[in-house]
Amino acid sequence: MSDKRYWLMKSEPDEFSIDDLASREDQTTWWEGIRNYQARNFMRDDMKVGDKIFFYHSRANPLAIVGTMEVASEPYPDPSQFDPESKYFDAKSTEDKPRWILIDVKLIKKFERPVLRDAIKEEPELADMMLIKKGSRLSIQPVTEQEWLKVHEMAGEKP
Repeated sequence: MSDKRYWLMKSEPDEFSIDDLASREDQTTWWEGIRNYQARNFMRDDMKVGDKIFFYHSRANPLAIVGTMEVASEPYPDPSQFDPESKYFDAKSTEDKPRWILIDVKLIKKFERPVLRDAIKEEPELADMMLIKKGSRLSIQPVTEQEWLKVHEMAGEKP
């Protein structure tokens, strides 16, 4: 087993899609707006530069893993928490004690053949994947190395 960690990050494609990421000059963006403590803690405490990430389109038709990214920065305070005009504003957060952080992510690859959530649910090797667990709604989730490899196989991609 490698020391590399694997993750899945969800985004609604009408808010920010893999195509939006691909269209950026350096194919990098900050992952703002995380307002769940467990997801924040994954970014703050566990995600490391170089870790690999599945990009998942949520609240979409179809729901699917559409590509891969990697962690491109150390965690730092999410500036939107300080902006009263932002939908992510948090009046209890201060610059001295920020509550919310973010990381930068960089596109690795958009899958030619997205891996549909329905296909993941039908794959016995992915039966324990957090994405398909009842009640699991976290926008950032850990993924095992075996899950990482199997989803790549289903996408017809090399990891």
